[in-house]
Formats: sequence, C-alpha cells, structure tokens
Amino acid sequence: MALGPRLDLRQSQSLVMTPQLQQAIKLLALSNLEIEGFIAEELEKNPLLDAAGDEQREAATPGEEGDGFGDAPDPATADTLVRDGGADDEARLDIEESALSDDSGSDAGMDGALGMTGIDGRSGGEDGPDLDLFAAADISLHDHLLAQAGGTLSGQEYLIAGQLIERIDETGYLRADLLRLSHQLGVPMADLERVLGVIQTFEPTGVGARDLSECLAIQAREADRYDPAMARLIDNLDLLARGELGRLKRMCGVDDEDMADMIAELRDYDPKPGCQFGGEPVQAVVPDIFVAPGKTGWAVELNNATLPRLIVNRSYYHEMSEAGDDEESRAWLNECLANANWLTRALDQRARTIVKVAGELVKRQTDFFRKGVTHLKPLTLREIAEAIDMHESTVSRATSNKYLSCDRGIFELKYFFTSGIRTGEDGEAASSEAVKSHIRTLIENEDKILSDDKLVALLRDKGFDIARRTVAKYREAMGIGSSVERRRQKKLSSRAA
Repeated sequence: MALGPRLDLRQSQSLVMTPQLQQAIKLLALSNLEIEGFIAEELEKNPLLDAAGDEQREAATPGEEGDGFGDAPDPATADTLVRDGGADDEARLDIEESALSDDSGSDAGMDGALGMTGIDGRSGGEDGPDLDLFAAADISLHDHLLAQAGGTLSGQEYLIAGQLIERIDETGYLRADLLRLSHQLGVPMADLERVLGVIQTFEPTGVGARDLSECLAIQAREADRYDPAMARLIDNLDLLARGELGRLKRMCGVDDEDMADMIAELRDYDPKPGCQFGGEPVQAVVPDIFVAPGKTGWAVELNNATLPRLIVNRSYYHEMSEAGDDEESRAWLNECLANANWLTRALDQRARTIVKVAGELVKRQTDFFRKGVTHLKPLTLREIAEAIDMHESTVSRATSNKYLSCDRGIFELKYFFTSGIRTGEDGEAASSEAVKSHIRTLIENEDKILSDDKLVALLRDKGFDIARRTVAKYREAMGIGSSVERRRQKKLSSRAA
C-alpha cells in the first residue's frame, strides 16, 4: 500500500470557554453580598458604569413579583451576553460541570459531658451568649494578652511572656511543651513556670491553661471556690463525665447537696475563655430571596437591598469618544463599553436564573412553606434542572451561597435538597430532614430515655421504614448523644437541680 500526502476537510464542534464566559459562570455561584463587592470593584475600574437609583432599579429588576410558578423568561444565552464583549461563538452558560472547575479531642468531650460551652455561642449560661461581647471583640486574644503583659512584666520576663502568648491558641489554651521551649529559649524551666503563672492571672480568666482541668481550676481560684473538695472534683473530671457521682462524693467528702452545688459551679465556668477575643466577626445572614404567600400562589423575588443595579452611561461614552483623538484612547473606551454591556447582561441573566430556580424549588416544596419541616419532600438538583430545562451544574451554582427568607425563617437553598427515606404510605419517600425533625421531637419529649431501637419502632409507627444505624447517624448529625449519654446527662442535671 503506497503512502502519500492527502488533504481532508473535517467539520467538528467544540465548546469555547472565554474569560468572560468563565466569569459569568462564577458570578452565578456568588451570593448577593459577594456580588455587591464585585460590582463595587467594577464601578471603580470602569468609568462607563453607574449604579442605578432606587426608581430605576425597581423599574428594571427581573422577576420582581410573581408566584414563581409561571413561565419565566428564558435566561439569555452566552452569545447574547458577550455580543459586545468580543466573542460570537460561545455556548450557553448551562454547561457540563467538568468543563470548568469551580474555585470552590478529649477536652471537647468533657465539655459536652459537663454541659459547658462558654462564649463560643452554643450555650453561655442561663442568659445565653453575650452578644455585646462578640461585637466588642475588635482585638485579638494575643494583642489583649500582650497589652496586659506590657503593664506587668519587663525585660527578659516580658520576652518569655511573648513566646508563651504566641503559643496560646484561639480557645485560650497553651499548646507548647515547656521543657522543649526551655531548651529552645535557653532559660530555666522555673522562669517559664513563673511567667506562665503570671499569664494565668490575666483576663479572660482561665487563659494560659494547658488542659481543661487547669482552666477550671484557675477560674475556681478566681471565684474563691478552690477548696480541697473542688480540687478533687476538678482532678477527676473523667469520673464526672461517666456519672460516677457516688465515687466522687466519697473522694470529695461531700453530701448530695454539696456535690450538686459544685457541679453547678463548674457549669458556670468558661471552658474556652479565649473565644471571647479574635476570630472573624459574626456576620448576620442576609437573605438573597424573599418568599411570601400571594393571591394565587407564592411570590418569589430577589433582595434588591443587597443587589445593586448597573446602567451603562452612554452619554459619557459619546462625550469621551468625541473628545479623544488617539486610537489607543478610543480602543480603551470601546473596551470599557463592551465590558459594561457584558456585565449588565450577565447580572440580568444571573437574576433571572436564580428567580427561575427558586420559583421551581418553592413549587416543589409548597407543603414545607405551609405546614413545616415534617412535610419537606425529597428533592434533587436533577429534578429542578429537568423541570426548568437547565443543566444540573447550573442549578447547583444558582443555589450555592444563597439564602431564602420566608415566614418560617431563613434557610439556605441547599437545605431543600435532601435524600429520601422510604415510607409505608404507597411507597412514597420522605425527606431525611423530615425524619430528623421527627427524631428530634421524640427525644425532646421523652419522659423515659429512648434507645435507638425504640426510636426505630416509634418512627415505623409514623410510617418511616428506617434502619437503626440510620437513626444513629441522623442523631449524631444533629449533635444528640446516645441513650447512655442522655441518661447520664439527665442524672447529672437532676442532681445539680
């Protein structure tokens, strides 16, 4: 067979991913607050972009009102988005997920056994966490401790204190081997111990401890409650966690009333004193979508308060075009115009896509909005995608980092996508969240501690065909202890009361 050159013509299709299309896909996954920051940057860079006023925004916002179930306008294609951006052959934003990758201990167990969580927001005593303390925590724990060390120590002791403070973690515990640190710094162990003792007198009380027992002991001394009985109790927290109160009473030499007082005293202490300082400020969740009952269904609308509306200042463009003489200036101005046109279209498409996805989601979960979490239905991204004729990856991006506000509270859109549990009612499936809600209700209302087997039986009476290991998995996911742990906690609470 002879070999020779040959010229062939072949026709093929390929997906072109321009930078603008990639940016449009990423915009869809951002929340309204993140979009607001992105728009602020674009307003600084592009002189042809202006933020529309309230009247202009209300007149031009897509999906302003409606039941969310009607025929919403189809999102613009990427061809439309980049018409003025320099690309004519792009595919829709609804593309395959693979086409573009998105940028996407023992003391703790003891805390739970004692029923203590402190200032980290989970408990905080009778009145709950001090929210004012969260708002006022504008300095880090290290800075706060260094400021106190500067007013107490000097010279070599201050330098040693700085090294120790650097090794205190965000919860206030010292995470360092003092013997090794002594060799590294070349200072006697006694000096380290003495300086650490000074640090442990700083605010917040309990900081600088090496374990939970030492942290509680420091706070007990500060409260003038560190007597021999309290010292033995703190030294044997493992027995307290196991509920061996009889043994503890014998070791401490106290009666039932004194033991209850000591346990109550321990619960008032903060096991993580360092959490009062530093860390990211607490951010309130701002909903991206509002859902409210309407005359003929449900009204679904975007939160315009956090979604700035952009307009293209074409009069300024014409004015600058007439004033500019050199080609470089005109080319830059044309590029700004193309970017401005593209961005306004991309944001408009994003808004329409989110409203369309949210409308279909509300339609599928109508019983939840009317009756509560026990009526939440199993739902997948694929079901929504098929209903609105989009790809599953687009629905995933449209629901990422987005929150919905309704009469029942604020929920992340991902909350409504749950797996199904088979029920005995004509083989119909129930949402895993609904099952969790039933489990939580049963445990909260239990007079006698319910084992997982008993929970399985009660759930089957309600029509849920669920295995014991699934009940245990859901219970652990909700942070609820086993029947043994709950029985022990109930015993401790009754003694403390």
